Amino acid sequence: MEALEQTKDNHEELRQLLNGGRMRTARVMVNSLHPSEVARLLESLPRKKRSMLWELVDSEMEGDVLVEVSDEVRDGLIQGMKTADLIAATEGMEADDLADLLIDLPEAVTQEVLQSLDKQDHDRVQQVLAYDEESAGGLMNVDIVTVRPDVTLEVVARYLRFVGDITDGTDSIFVVNRENRYIGSLFLSRLLTGAPEEMVANVMSTEKTPIPANTPSTQVVWEFENRDLLSAPVVDDDYRVLGRITVDDVVDVIRDEAEHSLMSAAGLDEEEDMFAPVFQSAARRALWLGVNLFTAFVAAGVVEQFQTALDRVVLLAVLMPVVPSMGGVAGTQSLTIITRAIALGQINKDNAAWILRKELMVGVLNGIGWAIIVSLFTYWWFEEWVIGGIIGAAMIINLFVAALAGFSIPLILKRLHIDPALGGGVVLTTVTDVIGYSAFLGLGAAFLL
Repeated sequence: MEALEQTKDNHEELRQLLNGGRMRTARVMVNSLHPSEVARLLESLPRKKRSMLWELVDSEMEGDVLVEVSDEVRDGLIQGMKTADLIAATEGMEADDLADLLIDLPEAVTQEVLQSLDKQDHDRVQQVLAYDEESAGGLMNVDIVTVRPDVTLEVVARYLRFVGDITDGTDSIFVVNRENRYIGSLFLSRLLTGAPEEMVANVMSTEKTPIPANTPSTQVVWEFENRDLLSAPVVDDDYRVLGRITVDDVVDVIRDEAEHSLMSAAGLDEEEDMFAPVFQSAARRALWLGVNLFTAFVAAGVVEQFQTALDRVVLLAVLMPVVPSMGGVAGTQSLTIITRAIALGQINKDNAAWILRKELMVGVLNGIGWAIIVSLFTYWWFEEWVIGGIIGAAMIINLFVAALAGFSIPLILKRLHIDPALGGGVVLTTVTDVIGYSAFLGLGAAFLL
């Protein structure tokens, strides 16, 4: 908590320096911050001040900052940089970070950057680029240390001192055979506490299961969460070690997934720049507003079919919003739970029917309970038992359908390769509105006219 407050204080102080034109002091301060802090600060500034701040960042830090900022902010910064500056910014970057950055660079600049690398770094970057960025291969760091099982701990320690530097976040060294196939992991704690003459084969752990390079990033997160990993080896189809994934890479994926879920719920892109031009932001948000408007007209069309009932029984118009509103809330609860379960891989063919029955039973139970309450309240308010019964029956119907829709919509969208978090809410609202209005007004027309 103290670290977070310190970061906020640093950001506020830097903003004051920029506003006051104290660029020399601001330069010293900005280059003393961690690249991720500089990235967050850039994202929180309007574009004009963002350009001012970017000019203060030292060239050796620029690459690390570009990796940390959102895609849209990165694109804006890159557009204002010369090719020579971009090449300079990539110097000294780790292969996995450099690969992430190269994806967003213009093709000509990418080729120049690759040509500027020595053969070893070039091969490492190409190895990462060969995999989807949202896979274990795209997340991995290929700068790793491997040892054989038939050497002593003393030999390993001497080798590490000779290497002189190992990747940050390294908690273990991978043990491989002569074909570079994974055998086990030698934890640094065992290396430090074991007898120097002890063989690696005797102290290594074989419990750490490697992750195939083509594994989706969401599955990688699951592996780290459920196996309490700090790092994991990445292997190809022949079990040869390609690199390692560390927990800090996984935290980045978790953060991106959380932002994606939050923004998708409103039909927005998680990479959208908060300070993007007005017309650009308006155009992006217009699509789902248009979809929502269309669905609203669908619901209005249903209401229009019962205009005669509304004209003759005014109480129906007064109580009409209650049923679809309750259905929308109940459906959203089911939708959220099922969408989360899909993301966590908790739904499969064996348990889908059970989950559906459970959600339907919850919908019916809540429907009956709230139907009784609403019916009694309606009678107390309007002294109309018939209308109370109608709204109660309509509520049971709509909450049942809402539970069914909340369960099935995410699965259908997933089958159609559409993100359930992006379109599920709009589809659900349409269903609960149409069924809610149809049930309430239809029952009203049947019993009151």
